[in-house]
Order: sequence, then C-alpha cells, then structure tokens
Amino acid sequence: MLPAVLLSALLASLVLATSAGQAHAVGYRYWSFWERDGNHWAYATQGPSIAVPADGDVQGLRFSVSADSSDAAQPRGTTAFPTICARTPPQAGRKRVALVIDFGTTADAPSGEAPPKPRTACARVPSTATTAEALASVAKPLRYNTNALLCAIGGYPETGCGEQVAKENKPTATEPADEGEDGGPSVGLFAGVGVVAVLGAAAVWQARRRRA
Repeated sequence: MLPAVLLSALLASLVLATSAGQAHAVGYRYWSFWERDGNHWAYATQGPSIAVPADGDVQGLRFSVSADSSDAAQPRGTTAFPTICARTPPQAGRKRVALVIDFGTTADAPSGEAPPKPRTACARVPSTATTAEALASVAKPLRYNTNALLCAIGGYPETGCGEQVAKENKPTATEPADEGEDGGPSVGLFAGVGVVAVLGAAAVWQARRRRA
C-alpha cells in the first residue's frame, strides 16, 4: 500500500494531466471584418453594412472561431490592391474595392462542412456603396440573421451564425502548436513530469520498506 500522502499526490498529478489535455476555450464561430491599414490588418470598428470604403481600399473577411477581436484570425493571402484589381479598370462615377475572402480552416468549419479555398475579388461599385454591397456584387449568396449579422459568404457556411463553440487547444494546418504563453513547455508536460516524479518516489519508498 502507498502512504496516504504519496497516493494523494499521485491522484492530483493525474487529474492535472487529464484536465490539461482536455482544456477548452469558449469562442464563437463567425465572419470577422478587417480593413487594410498600410501593411497591416486592423479589426474593423464598423460592420460591413455600415462601412463605406474608398476607391483603392483593401478589406478582408475571415471565417474562424475566436473569443473576441483580439483573438480573431486575420485574412490570409494576397493583399495588394494593384494585384487584386489588375483586371478591373477604373470607371467614372464608380469605385474599386479589393476584397480578401478567407473561408478559414477545417478546424474552424462547422461539422460536415469543408471550407472553400481563400479567394480575392475586385468589386466595382457606386461610390457610395458599403462593404456589404461590394461583397454582394462578387460573392453571392450572402446570408444574414435577423440582427443583420453576416452569417455566410458565397453560401458558406450552410448553417449557423455566430454560435458559441468549444475551441480545442490544438494546432491547425496553418498555425503552429501552442507551447504556452512564454513559448515554453505546456502545462500538460509539467503535469506528466509530476506523475513520473511521484511514481519514482513511491518506488523508492517501497524498496526501502522491503529492505527494512
């Protein structure tokens, strides 16, 4: 029999290791809206149905699971306006808006659905058009809920809209594994080391007891 202290420590270590491997963070599955600010993406402060981009602007939309704006994944792919709108010449009385549409990864996709590949589009719309109107001109069908939240672009996803989900702590095809906030080993690794240490201590105690 193991002493009560060693048995308690062993059980605590096992619980820690198990809970670390099953840790989840609550998030929401939705389309986030971004504006290109120089060489960087900036999370938009207005919704696409309100924002009115100027001629030459680059705007992005990314489908992913995130807790809030600070945790949201940015659009991937080409972001240069001259490249995206190279085949769309200017026209009097209209503007060109470059759109980066990133359907996300399989890790963020609803069950049973596969995300289309990221794409870009150049919308040539009236000068007063909103981002939503520009998007509708190049990426139909769009789907909104009763609160005017953008739920689907190009028909993706087929169902759901901003639902709360459990975001698993695992890497995606384009994102490295999370090794802890400071880049060091994860909590699970330390928990595993603790289990080994406790088992080792128990073995030593039993060996000494036999010799006695």
